[in-house]
Amino acid sequence: MGREKLLLVDSASAWLRLSLVLVMSVVVGVGMWSIVVILPAIQADLEITRAQASFPYVFTMIGYGLGGVVFGRLSDRHGIYKTVVVGIVLMSAGYGAASFANGVVFLSVSHGLLIGVGTSTTFGPLIAHVSHWFERRKGAAVGIVASGQYLSGAIWPTILESTVQDFGWRQTYWIVGIAVLVLALPLALVLRRKPRKEGRFAVKAQEVPLPRLPISPAWLITLLMISAFCCCVAMAMPQVHLVAFCGDLGFGAATGAKMLSVMLGFGVVSRLGFGWLSDHIGGLKTVVIGVFLQGIGLALFLFFDTLASLYAISAIFGLFQGGIVPAYALAVREYFPQKVAGERVGMVMMASLLGMAAGGWVPGYIFDRTGGYDVAFLNGLLWNAVPLIIVGWIIFRVRRMPSAG
Repeated sequence: MGREKLLLVDSASAWLRLSLVLVMSVVVGVGMWSIVVILPAIQADLEITRAQASFPYVFTMIGYGLGGVVFGRLSDRHGIYKTVVVGIVLMSAGYGAASFANGVVFLSVSHGLLIGVGTSTTFGPLIAHVSHWFERRKGAAVGIVASGQYLSGAIWPTILESTVQDFGWRQTYWIVGIAVLVLALPLALVLRRKPRKEGRFAVKAQEVPLPRLPISPAWLITLLMISAFCCCVAMAMPQVHLVAFCGDLGFGAATGAKMLSVMLGFGVVSRLGFGWLSDHIGGLKTVVIGVFLQGIGLALFLFFDTLASLYAISAIFGLFQGGIVPAYALAVREYFPQKVAGERVGMVMMASLLGMAAGGWVPGYIFDRTGGYDVAFLNGLLWNAVPLIIVGWIIFRVRRMPSAG
């Protein structure tokens, strides 16, 4: 038998580490949202179409997704600390490089290869890593660390929009690059220490039993990836285009940035609440509930366009969809062993982020062809139906499985 690692789980030190990691995630999470806020400024500065202005976001999500798989494997084998440090340095370099872009191609490559890949190290791999610190409250812990991405989205957009107005988007990118390096690197030091091997809740990680599956692990991860992709195509439409949407309606980009902050702020509440729900009903059932509610929130954008109603719908949408992606990650942790958790979570996160990439570009393309976003919202609703069918089928098959023993 190989050596079995003892983990101090659900302890005070685990919660303290989680708190520091959450702060770091808030800082580094700017890589997810900066391009969304400056999209109108880039479109005007580079004199390009809405679809072209969406390309940097697309490349960010592709880099984010692919980087999650690669760095998830590296973190499984070499530890999370070095992985995160490399990611932070890549992000900082990416913002510096992007500030020199005179065209959408160089800007997109900088976002994809540096900012997107760098940011990926602090989501999927970190979620898998943090999940090892907890057993009784694993869902809540995953929800908390994943909420850093949305808490970042609640804080950064208003700061970015104000800075862009004062200094322009290029200088803003320099400021962000320096801030990420100065603030995130010291916080990453908490990841150097491994959990101690004593404590009330120390368990043998290799002895945690996995539930029986009605399909092969390969098919399960494939279906979860397809489901996550489709879910996030729908999810991306309001997140990526809300600032531009508000500008088109005459409310201004600054109002759109505030509205995005409201959406993502309620997304934090969603991730915490869905984390608690996952602990009680499991990741797969939480996914179904979240996707169903996301469809309702998405449909509301078709019927209301006043300022007050859009603020309310943005809050509702954030509350409904914020906890879906962490629930996917928890579902992976429930059905796959710890030794491959980082890589498998990274694969599902990659699929979700590729979905965000597609969902970020397609509405821009539809807007350029139709002059509005109504068709784009309908497109999102169609994609949203797919994960309901896939995950619903998996749950149905699991329920029909005979009991073990």
